[in-house]
Amino acid sequence: MKEIAVTAPDVPPAPGAEQHPALDFANSAVTVPGGQVLDALGTPESATRWLIDHGLAPSDARLHEVCAGRLRSLRDATRSLLKARVRDEEPPREALAAVNAALARVPTASVLRWDPGVGLHRATSHPTDQVVDHALGVLAADAAELLTGPDAPRLAACDSPPCSRYLLRSGRRQWCSVRCGDRVRAARAYARRTRPETV
Repeated sequence: MKEIAVTAPDVPPAPGAEQHPALDFANSAVTVPGGQVLDALGTPESATRWLIDHGLAPSDARLHEVCAGRLRSLRDATRSLLKARVRDEEPPREALAAVNAALARVPTASVLRWDPGVGLHRATSHPTDQVVDHALGVLAADAAELLTGPDAPRLAACDSPPCSRYLLRSGRRQWCSVRCGDRVRAARAYARRTRPETV
């Protein structure tokens, strides 16, 4: 069984995460060598930090466990859809339903507000459930675009076990980071050195 550490992964974003927040969202839990999983959404505090850092929640937002759990559930559904897309398989119905539910629950635009100090501005509502609904909707919409848009054919799983991240492939590169690429190259070199010589 994998040990889950509730800490933010200390790895650079995978290729494509800059264009697709849903890719970074799907990769917010990382399996590292030894089988440990680092989960950036593992606690309400870390999930809040992730949303704030990605511009999906106001700086004063505070999530509760039920909200962090909703984020983790959508992440799992998103990962299931990415996995099916990469393997060219039929996606799980429950994953499709979860993403569609997130898409349907949230308005497509931020509301217009007035504040004497700021003036007219666009903002999401501050009640926690509405902040989470908004974030889930944005992430689900981006996941739908990633899975069906022009980048979909480039979607790949990192080819460096035990890494569990997804990326947008560029050329022949099939790794999410330099660290994973180095691990694969080192394993190949070790296999060549230890291969018995044939006579």
